[in-house]
Amino acid sequence: MSDACGCGPDEPLAGEHEDRGPEKLWQVTEIRAAVIAGLLLLAGLILDWTAGPHAAGSALSVLALLVAGYTFVPSTLRRLVRGRIGVGTLMTIAAAGAVILGQIEEAAMLAFLFAISEGLEEYSVARTRRGLRSLLSLVPSTASVLRGGRELRVEPDDLRLGEVMIVRPGERIATDGTIRTGRTALDNSAITGESVPVEAGPGDEVYAGSINGSGALEVTVTAEARDNSLARIVRIVEAEQSRKGEAQRLADTVARPLVPGILVAAALIAVVGSLLGDPQVWIERALVVLVAASPCALAISVPVTVYAAVGAASRFGVLVKGGAALEALGRIRGIALDKTGTLTRGRPAVVEIATADGVSGAEVLAVAAALEARSEHPLAAAILDAAGHEVPAAREVTAVTGAGLTGLLDGRSVRLGRPGWIRPGPLASDVERMQHHGSTAVLVEREGEVLGAIAVRDEPRPEAAEVVAALRRDGYRVAMLTGDNGRTARALAAEVGLDDVHADLRPEDKARIVTRLRAERATAMVGDGVNDAPALATADLGIAMGAMGNDVAIETADVALLGEDLRHLPRALQHARRSRRIMLQNIGLSLAIIIGLVPLALAGVLGLAAVVLVHELAEILVIANGVRAGRTRRGLSPGGATAPAPRVRYRPAPRRPGRPAGPTGSRARSA
Repeated sequence: MSDACGCGPDEPLAGEHEDRGPEKLWQVTEIRAAVIAGLLLLAGLILDWTAGPHAAGSALSVLALLVAGYTFVPSTLRRLVRGRIGVGTLMTIAAAGAVILGQIEEAAMLAFLFAISEGLEEYSVARTRRGLRSLLSLVPSTASVLRGGRELRVEPDDLRLGEVMIVRPGERIATDGTIRTGRTALDNSAITGESVPVEAGPGDEVYAGSINGSGALEVTVTAEARDNSLARIVRIVEAEQSRKGEAQRLADTVARPLVPGILVAAALIAVVGSLLGDPQVWIERALVVLVAASPCALAISVPVTVYAAVGAASRFGVLVKGGAALEALGRIRGIALDKTGTLTRGRPAVVEIATADGVSGAEVLAVAAALEARSEHPLAAAILDAAGHEVPAAREVTAVTGAGLTGLLDGRSVRLGRPGWIRPGPLASDVERMQHHGSTAVLVEREGEVLGAIAVRDEPRPEAAEVVAALRRDGYRVAMLTGDNGRTARALAAEVGLDDVHADLRPEDKARIVTRLRAERATAMVGDGVNDAPALATADLGIAMGAMGNDVAIETADVALLGEDLRHLPRALQHARRSRRIMLQNIGLSLAIIIGLVPLALAGVLGLAAVVLVHELAEILVIANGVRAGRTRRGLSPGGATAPAPRVRYRPAPRRPGRPAGPTGSRARSA
């Protein structure tokens, strides 16, 4: 890794790195070589101190130099052949110059300390990369599959699309699939960060790495092991690491020209100083300046932080695509939230039924369900779920555009639609109240008489008010953008504590408002990654909500909240702000070390060994500080809690004369 510092990221030479990297510190080649070199150097110094200058002591120092130098000199020479220079180049020149000047011990000390810093750098980067790839370890080593009528144990890589896995209670799921039989509660905490198990049954999707609860499952495989959700997430993030943020670009901008500039400056110091004074003194000072101005700590300061922070975010259910996205997340000061599926569950439900005199709520639901039996609309699903039993489909069902449905049930004409197309009659006050509370009111009529009104509402997430309060407390400006009608939007906004509401928006309207918000402050758009695509693309940062299993959301968003708990949002923002601060701290410290050491080296205050020691200790400090970004702090505690099913209330209304129905208005059926 020697020349990865100083000139930005290089292509690794063949065989220079293994995919997985060292698991333990002592497995790093540079560390083992440094330990051997350190022992040789110490033995040589002890021998010189006890017996005076001795050939054996010098030989031990030379041997120490060779052992430590082997960790970076060969790779430096190979890179020079390819026209690349870096920090390893500076160190090689400095070591060679010290040897020419007869300072063998100083050269050995330089090589020893540089080998330690290189080993620590390699280990820290490998460790933070493993933090992300550890997601893959959630996949079990074997899985049970039905083949030829028998149950077999196979490796996950051997599972094929369409096969049926058997997942017993307590087992991890080997790859993505759809439940064929069985019901259970799935523990997705290791993937999405949600601690509360999620109920799942036939037809529900399950993901690799989830832990099955108490029920045995048969799961149809929908993704091979190499393409399951965990593998895809790791692959995307590793590919996106090349997207550099401003801090990384700043470090590169400074480091790239710095190395050749240092070489030129050192050469000038040696030549001019030799002409004006003692050549040996000024050549030595040039070598010290060469090392003092080394930008190794600067170049590694941001990558280590990014790897650590991204890996940590993935462990609590937030997918961050590289340094650019991490920095952008840390700069955000405004949040634009979509309503449906973000502030709400995205699953409309019947919350109330108001009935006319002498009509039961079950009868109203039965008529509505008969008309909606073959509809794919979200409101239809809510009504059918509330009906809770098999209902006969109405005949001759016709959709009236913008109004509702008509049909025949048991030989009698029935209608279902919005207020205005069907007159609410005695239920007018109930319909008004439903709409005031943010529900969509649907009226049911039979033979010209109103039977009842059904309130369908997409309930807010139970944590929505808590999250909005936390964001505002942290200084964010929060706005809601929705295509729903103004009354419904304002009712929900009041419930969750929002006062900046933009309703009745088309996708292009959302993008326009996000542009306006961006002009005031850096703004992120939080949506579903599909319907809100224009706004997500327009914002400074696009955040997809509930992206697990959503290929489009994971591929297109800069940041994806894998779970359904909105509390991951403020936690991700806190994590990104802290990581960005660490990046800036590292850059500042790295530049301060260079600025402080160069004058001292030029004035002869510090020798080669002292400069190397200070410089490499600074690099260790920068690496340790960057690794801190891998430790996360608990903000809001995502619990993945689910609210109880909405209670349907029946409110009979006194029968009053109503006006005849007329085909006016249009049916509002937006979720």
